[in-house]
Amino acid sequence: MKQGWEIKKLGEVSEILNGGTPKTNITEYWDSDIHWITPADLGKLRKPTVDDTPRKITRLGLEKSSAKLFPINSVVLSTRAPIGHLAINEVPMSTNQGCRGIIPSKKLDTWYLFYFLKKNVELLDSLGTGATFKELSTKSLSGVEIPIPPLPEQQRIVSILDKCFVAIDKAKANAEQNLKNAKELFESYLQGVFEKLFDERERKNISEVAKVIGGYSFKSGDFKKEGKYQVIRMGNVRPGIIRENESPVFIDELDEKALSKALLIPKDVIITQTGTKNKRDYGFTVIIEKENYLLNQRIAAIRFSKEFLPEFFLYFSWTNIFKDQYFANETGTVGQGNVGIRAITDSQVPSIPLKEQQTIVRQLDALRAETQKLEAVYQKKIADLEELKKSILQKAFAGELRSPEGAVSANDGYSPSKKENKKSPERV
Repeated sequence: MKQGWEIKKLGEVSEILNGGTPKTNITEYWDSDIHWITPADLGKLRKPTVDDTPRKITRLGLEKSSAKLFPINSVVLSTRAPIGHLAINEVPMSTNQGCRGIIPSKKLDTWYLFYFLKKNVELLDSLGTGATFKELSTKSLSGVEIPIPPLPEQQRIVSILDKCFVAIDKAKANAEQNLKNAKELFESYLQGVFEKLFDERERKNISEVAKVIGGYSFKSGDFKKEGKYQVIRMGNVRPGIIRENESPVFIDELDEKALSKALLIPKDVIITQTGTKNKRDYGFTVIIEKENYLLNQRIAAIRFSKEFLPEFFLYFSWTNIFKDQYFANETGTVGQGNVGIRAITDSQVPSIPLKEQQTIVRQLDALRAETQKLEAVYQKKIADLEELKKSILQKAFAGELRSPEGAVSANDGYSPSKKENKKSPERV
């Protein structure tokens, strides 16, 4: 610890106030002029400060809820569901019981406190207790130790952190935009290829080029944690991916009749048939590449003839052309959407010679591989920038933070249309 720094408990250098919720069925408590925020509201903030809230309460509602009004420049911290959302309030504010307001003393800079808590979210979460959901008590929060340098040093640290984080956030935004551009590059090309084929070439119903098989209704009581056959369920399927480790279940033995209905074979294309109505959060397709998979209910398998490449259909199934046909047959309630087998068999696909299918698949494979490389670069860059933030915060509260000049280039990252920029952020 540097000379002149002290270690204090948070309760010694701040006042911690509780929130509360007025009774929701009493109109006199609601829709007035006192800002009132919840952990969920904090989690939706796009910036570290808050000057407005979705709901407001009355002075009477504040009194009846036993909540306290936090003065401006307090740090609002969610202390359950989840622990760790943070904001500095720019207007007087109260909260529900899932938050605390931390009012720093004159010895403690508000933004210094904010950054300290941001650095220590994992610690705060580890101090939470509770069976249904963890909650951080006022007592535990008060006992958290915080390094306290002289106020001018706190303000110097905050100034450096502000500059560094502005640059990091800008670099991260650039990387996120480049990641989006990379994905859109492939999607745009894919869409264009199949729009041309669908408009200009012969079409056939899927029933003319493939056999469609419905999933088998297994008894959940027969599932085991391991066994010969893995049962592929809705949660295991994402576009182009089988997530084997997503809540895996197995069946060790199955009679021949059930096995003949449920056993998938390599090159089957499977498609999920249930999700949220009007959300298109299903209809995911993937090609089976392994043996010993069983097909569960609400997933269908499409087994193509030798004249139709499963890979060609897989790419087609990711286009809006196919999705528009598939979801046109959606049924179900507001909460749940379902698509039946007929929606698959009656959907049309471009019908072109096998060699032409192979050429298109090779071209799409090559472009997809390149865009996936770009995506991996951008995703790593985003992760590295988050790690850089953690590193800077670690140094800040160990008294090791230096001047930020040249720390991060706001233009770090690159566009898919340009050559890779090898320069990475220089650590502060």
